[in-house]
Amino acid sequence: MKILLAGTLGGIVMFIWTSIAHMFLPLGEAGIGEIPNESAVLAAMHSNIGQQSGLYFFPRPGLRPNPTRQQPATNPSGLLAYHPPGTRFAFGKSLGIEFVTELLKSILVVFLLSRTRIASFGGRVGFVFVAGILAAIATNVSYWNWYGFPAVYTASYISIQIIGFLCVGLVAALVLRKSPVPATP
Repeated sequence: MKILLAGTLGGIVMFIWTSIAHMFLPLGEAGIGEIPNESAVLAAMHSNIGQQSGLYFFPRPGLRPNPTRQQPATNPSGLLAYHPPGTRFAFGKSLGIEFVTELLKSILVVFLLSRTRIASFGGRVGFVFVAGILAAIATNVSYWNWYGFPAVYTASYISIQIIGFLCVGLVAALVLRKSPVPATP
């Protein structure tokens, strides 16, 4: 029961932290810019992509299997998440999914912590902190490496995740501080 309590409280604290990071700090928008001449670009996307919502990579892999040195210099490349006109962004639904995701991450890392023999406060915080570093780099560095996400965006999102896990670690270390060490099977 303490594991579930620690995980739930940790998830709530992580959600509060990530909300602060996105709404009140510049971390949530780091590396994200506006498209110059946006209306012309949107019109071109609408006329060419239309109603096909999706994730688009350009130039399409395989389109130019052996690009010359001039092609990358003269043609743009990137990744585009596209939603057609009329697609509604449901803030409440997205917020709910984010909360459940952070709650699940917190409960899982607290469960892993509970399976260790770590008894000290610092050790417990450190365990969750290191798990947070692992979680933060698992996706973010790959997106930077393979898809060209901006380095400042990547560093910001890694920071948000690591600090979130640090918060979970502090909560878990406090809640689980008097828990007996689990027996080895």
